[in-house]
Amino acid sequence: MALIVQKYGGTSVGDVDRIKNVAQRILKTRSEGHSLVVVVSARSGVTNELIARAKAINPNPDTREMDMLLAVGEQETIALTAMALHAINIPAVSYTGAQAGIFTDQVFTKAKIKQINPKPILKDLKEGKVVIVAGFQGINDEGQITTLGRGGSDLTAIALAAAVKADKCEIYTDVDGVYTADPRIVKTAQKLNEISYDEMLELASQGSKVMQSRSVEFAKKYGVVFEVRSSFNFNPGTIVKEEVAYMEKVVVRGVAVDKDQAKVVISGLPDKPLAAATIFNALADAAVNVDMIVQNVAHTGGVDLTFTCQRDDAQNAVRVLPAVLKKLGGGEVASFDNIAKLSVVGVGMRTHSGVAATLFTALGDKGINIQLIGTSEIKITVAVDRASADEAYRAAHTVFGLDKKS
Repeated sequence: MALIVQKYGGTSVGDVDRIKNVAQRILKTRSEGHSLVVVVSARSGVTNELIARAKAINPNPDTREMDMLLAVGEQETIALTAMALHAINIPAVSYTGAQAGIFTDQVFTKAKIKQINPKPILKDLKEGKVVIVAGFQGINDEGQITTLGRGGSDLTAIALAAAVKADKCEIYTDVDGVYTADPRIVKTAQKLNEISYDEMLELASQGSKVMQSRSVEFAKKYGVVFEVRSSFNFNPGTIVKEEVAYMEKVVVRGVAVDKDQAKVVISGLPDKPLAAATIFNALADAAVNVDMIVQNVAHTGGVDLTFTCQRDDAQNAVRVLPAVLKKLGGGEVASFDNIAKLSVVGVGMRTHSGVAATLFTALGDKGINIQLIGTSEIKITVAVDRASADEAYRAAHTVFGLDKKS
């Protein structure tokens, strides 16, 4: 008998029939002799509806009150899921994040988990109950409800799996697993049987929508092996785990594209010590997350500095940088939101050469110009024109042999 943590996303619990379907899956797992902690998200669309209502009342709602409001979505689902289990004679109890002992820091709307006290959950499991926990939420040291931000329910499930020392963690969603690319764009994308934490982290941070990077980081830190599966069939999914030696035989594991990107260009920056530090400190204070950075000395003697960020962050960058440049003694700033970020990822890059040349040649053959380049040990990222993003995505997928089943 195993202790299993299962997480069901918003589409998996989107209506009454789907909640009943989840209850049947839980019944099947329980009938195999396993103990269960089940984490659920708000029903699909509920969180967005709550946000829209809040902003219709106040365009800039207080973050504490937003957390109080958004926590309602998951609390509806835990109660309905528990009721669905009761209806088929399965003992179950629902827990809010606070009741589950999930303690966070003080930051509203994007809190980080500090610790979990699993004693109440373990007590109910010992009594034979299925424990249903609200994802996406916790409580801070002052007793205030907090939410965990994007991907918060996945994070809840993985953190709980670590806290209760679960034998297995299953992330149920509306896709069969992790694919080599988004199958809606790349029709030849293949489902992966397994992927390393580092590869999944890179794909998540570069635009893959299956998992948020925070959840994968937590899983890697605490050694939680998890499987991404569909809640609409019983097919095996993709196992995310620590890298092992044979994984390096595959040079590129997957390709990701992020079209929600912008390029910010600072021209004529004085070439002096701490200029870049001053600029990026100001961006950090404005909560602008910067990705690729390129700096070069212009023919005029000044410095041109270019970086990429999320499109929404670019607006903040353009707002705060003119004052910083004035203090530094000159420079102009402009943003361009017509770019996309294409990334190829694989742990095999550590031991194989020629990956960059292969990618650049494939894009060049399609007439796609590369604007910026960024690399890590297991990733190559390029910025391209957004209009060419899908073509670049498919070209990269094909050139690294990902169209074929491994």
